[in-house]
Amino acid sequence: MSTTTRLLDAIESGEIDTLLFDLDGVLTPTSDLHRRAWKALFDPVLVGHGVDPYVDADYFAHLDGKQRMDGVREVLESRGIELLEGGSGQDPGKMTVWSLAESKNDAFNQLLAREGIAPYPGTSAFLEYLQRFPGVKMGVVSSSRNAGTILEMSRLDKYFSTVVDGLVAAREGLSGKPSPDTFVRAAQNLNSFPSKAVVFEDALSGVAAGARGGFAYVVGIDRGAGRQSLLEGGATLVVDDLVELVPVEARSEAEIPVEGSRLKAHGRG
Repeated sequence: MSTTTRLLDAIESGEIDTLLFDLDGVLTPTSDLHRRAWKALFDPVLVGHGVDPYVDADYFAHLDGKQRMDGVREVLESRGIELLEGGSGQDPGKMTVWSLAESKNDAFNQLLAREGIAPYPGTSAFLEYLQRFPGVKMGVVSSSRNAGTILEMSRLDKYFSTVVDGLVAAREGLSGKPSPDTFVRAAQNLNSFPSKAVVFEDALSGVAAGARGGFAYVVGIDRGAGRQSLLEGGATLVVDDLVELVPVEARSEAEIPVEGSRLKAHGRG
């Protein structure tokens, strides 16, 4: 029996009662906006410090799935750049870890407001398929502090009973991914346990969080991190798109193409 079949059987039987989804790159292609915002931020900063320029690999190695401040620190450390942490009361013209994180968030929000966001079609198909199992509880676990806005804009908020995002993590002192803390909190919010829950992630840091948390399954969605890297990072199953988890007969009933759609994001953050 394949891993996919075992997972779907566990959901149908009630052995699995909780599904926890990352947001950017899993539910919505906001990862594209994130990656563009990060590049716009770091291109001039790294060139100005006379170090190696920002490249796509930096996103997957240092930024994907992580809280903004942590991501800024990692990229700077990878180039040997040291900056003060800074904070909201600092000189607005001073470059700090905090000011860079805030600048990135501003750039992201401008892109989001201008271009909007819609869910991946394959993700929408999977979420609709899951409505057949009313006993299954679903939540969102995201490092983003914009999760609520994005879920509302993409009209996905109706599917989820809890959202543990960057705002919740800061308020409750929860460590970000690759720590499993935020996923564990979401399971607790849904009166469940990691042993009865599944994590859906596209980021290596998120896959590692699911594996470290002892979740029953960790499903990796390959939006660019690489199938082998996701498996080595702790994924028990890797797909290109969540439509692959919708049984063929259910896809036919919903007029979903059997092959689904890969829909890789061309950027994220």
